[in-house]
Amino acid sequence: MHKPLADFVRPKTFDEVLGNKRVIDILKKLVKDNQMISLILYGPTGVGKTTLADIVASYFPLNHFRFNASTDSKAVLKQIVESVKLYNNVLLIVDEIHRMNRDIQDYLLPYVEKGNITMIGLTTENPYISVNPAVRSRVSIFKIIRPGGLEIETFLKNIDLSRYGKDITVTDEVYNKLSIACNGEVRTAINMLELLVLTADKNSIIDNDSLEKNLPEASKSTFKTGDNYYDVLSAFHKSVRGSAVNAALHYLARLLAAGDLKSLVRRIRAIVYEDIGLANPMMGVKVDAACNTALAVGMPEARNALSAITIEMCISPKSNSAHIAIEKALADVNKGLTYQVPSHLINNPTFDDKKPYKYAHDYEGHIVSQQYLPDKLVGTVYYHPQEHTKLEKIFSEEYKKNQKLINKKG
Repeated sequence: MHKPLADFVRPKTFDEVLGNKRVIDILKKLVKDNQMISLILYGPTGVGKTTLADIVASYFPLNHFRFNASTDSKAVLKQIVESVKLYNNVLLIVDEIHRMNRDIQDYLLPYVEKGNITMIGLTTENPYISVNPAVRSRVSIFKIIRPGGLEIETFLKNIDLSRYGKDITVTDEVYNKLSIACNGEVRTAINMLELLVLTADKNSIIDNDSLEKNLPEASKSTFKTGDNYYDVLSAFHKSVRGSAVNAALHYLARLLAAGDLKSLVRRIRAIVYEDIGLANPMMGVKVDAACNTALAVGMPEARNALSAITIEMCISPKSNSAHIAIEKALADVNKGLTYQVPSHLINNPTFDDKKPYKYAHDYEGHIVSQQYLPDKLVGTVYYHPQEHTKLEKIFSEEYKKNQKLINKKG
């Protein structure tokens, strides 16, 4: 029995890893200078988080350990901590760190804080949401993103298939389709390639016919579009945004033929709030109902609900003011403009100079003149109404009136 191909071709050095150059350059610098720090790597499955952790661990051949936060007990961690006495410092790779319970955290964190344990946490969850703040405050966090299709295709082409003892040629078309079908998961692409090789004759060419014959339906469904699946998704989104009903239906049909109902429904739910938004708020409710119906009945009946809602989204008035507003707000947050919340908006504040909070329901129209933004952001405007649609024009009038009352002095 051969070792699985995905494990056999797993990168052994940083230079062999696909994508994520910025993160890899940082890790290379840290290990080269022997200045490794505790960190968390997060991102979807199959993108190389474990591979990166293993490469770092290769620089600590005697003093690295693994701990699975969902299955290993505190006793296992105590054994690892005992090794600190031997090595002074150890590298600890924590799988599924978002599942680490409070008791284990309390035991581990002092060693991380003092530098006795350098921790690499791995998770598919967003650590800013799923990982305890006490852990986050002691580590650096890096997001690992999916590599591009071209990177994956090149990687597949460089795999030596001679280990199978077969004289096999894989066509460029197959490599291309595998790189698309894997949805950015390198391990999935390798597994599909291995399946094709294992089911091929000793002297053969793996072409599109071999692909359709031997690859499981769930893996080959994206091939039916005849294009990069995500290009078709993008064209569908832009057609709805541009109110082009017939084009949207054309791309919808191609996406339905691909059979990936979950991804299609996710995109439709994103479109309604990005491009229709406040011009027709009830469309969100209608989209949710149509998508739930589609997922409940499945194919082929799902096509009717998605066709109807696609037509209605195209015809609906459009506004992206909510999308633009939150993008501006996020840009400020990402620039570090996260100042102290005004003291009168904080529950149980410790400030001596706390101003009285004015309870809005005690005032006419439920609007009261008081400061809501942090001091350094007073006067900042994120939301700019788009008045070309009837409903948002009404929203605009209410918004402007309320802003005047909130900002009124005295």
